[in-house]
Amino acid sequence: MLKVILKDGSVVSAANEEDGRRALRHTAAHILAQAVKRLYPEAQLTIGPAIDTGFYYDFDIDEPFTSEMLEKIEEEMMKIVKEDLKLERSVLSREEALKLMEESSEKYKIELINDLPEDEELSFFRQGEFIDLCAGPHVLSTGKVKAIKLLSVAGAYWRGSEKNKMLQRIYGTAFAKKSELDEYLNMLEEAKKRDHRKLGKELKLFALMEEGPGFPFFLPKGMVLKNILIDYWRELHRKAGYVEIETPIILNKQLWETSGHWYHYKENMYTVNIDEEEYAIKPMNCPGGMLVYKSETHSYRDLPIRAGELGRVHRHELSGALHGLMRVRAFTQDDAHIFMLPEQIKDEIKGVVKLIDEVYGRFGFKYSVELSTRPENSMGTDEEWKMAEEALQGALEDIGMPFKLNPGDGAFYGPKIDFHLEDSLGRTWQCGTIQLDFQLPQRFDLNYIGRDGEKHRPIVIHRVIFGSIERFIGILIEHFAGKFPAWIAPVQVKVLPISDRFNSYAESVIKVLKDKGIRVELDDRAEKIGYKIREARNERVPYMIILGEKEQQEATISVRSRKGDEGSFVLYEFISKIREEIENKTL
Repeated sequence: MLKVILKDGSVVSAANEEDGRRALRHTAAHILAQAVKRLYPEAQLTIGPAIDTGFYYDFDIDEPFTSEMLEKIEEEMMKIVKEDLKLERSVLSREEALKLMEESSEKYKIELINDLPEDEELSFFRQGEFIDLCAGPHVLSTGKVKAIKLLSVAGAYWRGSEKNKMLQRIYGTAFAKKSELDEYLNMLEEAKKRDHRKLGKELKLFALMEEGPGFPFFLPKGMVLKNILIDYWRELHRKAGYVEIETPIILNKQLWETSGHWYHYKENMYTVNIDEEEYAIKPMNCPGGMLVYKSETHSYRDLPIRAGELGRVHRHELSGALHGLMRVRAFTQDDAHIFMLPEQIKDEIKGVVKLIDEVYGRFGFKYSVELSTRPENSMGTDEEWKMAEEALQGALEDIGMPFKLNPGDGAFYGPKIDFHLEDSLGRTWQCGTIQLDFQLPQRFDLNYIGRDGEKHRPIVIHRVIFGSIERFIGILIEHFAGKFPAWIAPVQVKVLPISDRFNSYAESVIKVLKDKGIRVELDDRAEKIGYKIREARNERVPYMIILGEKEQQEATISVRSRKGDEGSFVLYEFISKIREEIENKTL
């Protein structure tokens, strides 16, 4: 295990592989900054953290970084690695720190120091001639960073504000072994081939248009896929005892003030004036769900009430953050709100975990779990938060579900359990979430009549499984590389007559397939059969039916799958085979 220098200056073995890798990548960010300063002394330094996939550093430099410049910088970084420079931590007074940064003309570092609290310890890390304001952690020397690759350049506003100057951000990644870097770069190449934006266009699933940045257009085949997921969601939730509701997309300001969103989330909300009154387009379904519950009187006998909603929500995202279906401004959230008694909390959480496990398993995803606790800008009392956090943790422990604690990352109204699914390339995506909420029932004055005939406050679980259906589709496209299992493939069968002499037979085959609920297309173009097969393969269709003289005479079909030639079938034999795949939702 790598040894690392912690914030307090102590040297310890990294607690785990992830912590060691983050320290290594943080050091790589410093190596990048040192290389840039060696080659371009006029460059101004800002910040350079480790991130999940590597590291970055933001620079203020007049000259745009080109691919040729990145190659030079990377070469210089490797020289610094070979120099095996020791990382040395020191603590300076505010006066000493400002003097050091003024001598180096590092105006952004001066701003950072001035903005830190007076009692904040100012630690610096030195490697050779390079020194940077930094809390750590780092590995012991630059020589520990065995494998580095610079990946891209992007624009980034200083401190994330559009009011500030646009900086240049260099992204890179680093590993302790070259073999690990090679494996990661191979994964990136495979990810490029699977990019859902590229495949979404090729497979005619969705379109991204200038007329609606962040507002994807779903095409007919994409709608087939989306509706299959929705139908599956509805079937699963009916069996699990959920009812379905629908709430308005636009609701007045007063509602969002009651929910707390107006004060905690307004910068992400779209607003509109109606009849001289301010309204907001909903960024979340929760407040509408509270009003549905409140629309009638409830007894303790009615609880739990599990109310699901496939709600259309809109959130303002910065244009630079938009990314295909993964980060959009409008999406469908597969929400549900469970209104329950205190003694029902654990069982309901277990039921949701079981549902999420079933869905992710259906698509072949592994997943990990995080428990996120109270954030700084939270609502509610210490006692309520303690009870909520203990309830979530207790449910996970009862199930025997391994989880990682994520302190301070809960929602402003309650703690949450997040589910991070792992795709076929080993990448993780945060999708499902379970949030326990004591706050909104109070803010909306929700009640039920208890056994004692008195009014009591219900407790609410907020939960999603897909998260955003649009984002989940993006993940599925990349997970399967567009080669969807037959049950969710927009086109399940492509019928390919060898020549137009067999079009009539092809149409009769298609009629039978459609009558049996199979999604089928005909390719009756005057093209050679080899070309038609290649086109169908490029469209990632699960099955091709090839029809010629032999098939017509014998009243059979020749079938090809993604695996290759499946042989000759009587049509009803093939229908039985594919129907079994569809009904069993086979991967």
